Amino acid sequence: MQALLFDHSAPGNLRLGSVSDPEPAADEAVVRVIASSVNPGDLYLDATPEGSVPGYDAAGVVVRAAADGSGPAVGTPVVTLGFAGGWAELRAVRTGWIGVAPAGADLAAVSTVPVAGTSALRALHRLGPILGRRVLVTGATGAVGRYAVQLSRLGGAYVVASTGDPDANGDQLRALGADEVVREPGDLDEPVAGVIDVVGGERMVQAYEKLAGDGVLVSVGHMSGGGEHFPALAFSGHDGRNNRSITSFFLGAYAGLSTDLSWLAARVADGTLSPGISRREDWKNAGTAVQALVEGRDRGKLILDIGQHA
Repeated sequence: MQALLFDHSAPGNLRLGSVSDPEPAADEAVVRVIASSVNPGDLYLDATPEGSVPGYDAAGVVVRAAADGSGPAVGTPVVTLGFAGGWAELRAVRTGWIGVAPAGADLAAVSTVPVAGTSALRALHRLGPILGRRVLVTGATGAVGRYAVQLSRLGGAYVVASTGDPDANGDQLRALGADEVVREPGDLDEPVAGVIDVVGGERMVQAYEKLAGDGVLVSVGHMSGGGEHFPALAFSGHDGRNNRSITSFFLGAYAGLSTDLSWLAARVADGTLSPGISRREDWKNAGTAVQALVEGRDRGKLILDIGQHA
């Protein structure tokens, strides 16, 4: 089969080449990949072994069902999560990490769900009930942030979105469901019950300072690249700020991801959630497109078109 392979000598460290078809384990189905969305984690290609196939997210159609009888049948449109192998014509993936997509769904749009959508959804699960409560989302214009804003609004929260450029991004974020848009968490006038933090660094410290008593901050990403330096008494419970907490999670350790993937795919397919695609490229041009992202010459959600429906 054809696949995008890590190659130091190629543009974007990627080249199209041939590899053996995957040999699935008993609990894995084989999927013919139609599209894959590119995540920030996919861009750290220097840590990827030479000749390996990157790609976390992929959507396509099952061509070989799992031998143990689990998962969807042959011919089912699906969305899949994995830590590699998404940028190939065929992908073997454990059935617990496969979600069913609605018939006729745009699989390019659905392919944005695995990392970004499930990370946002699981982070909100960690916050607990949010109906009628104030929730802050940092890094709100990123893929996880966009889904977190939309899902928070669906959950009935008053949504505050933090973005580095409120003037440029404010209208977009309000259209996604944000009630309020700020530049930094420190700009908030009122405390929040929960935070979905995708930025880390100083933004995370500021966000934690805005937590009300019993509030929870869920750390999902670390876009800032800097460390967190909390001031003295930041973790004390004075002034009504008792029992605040910071938590995180590892997506790959969760059971039940297939349910999340299927639910999110349906919401994208019916228009409830916007996938935020900014660019689609034939995977033959992946190296150039990925290089533009790494160098900051292009921004937004990139989709690689890998195959077509049979």
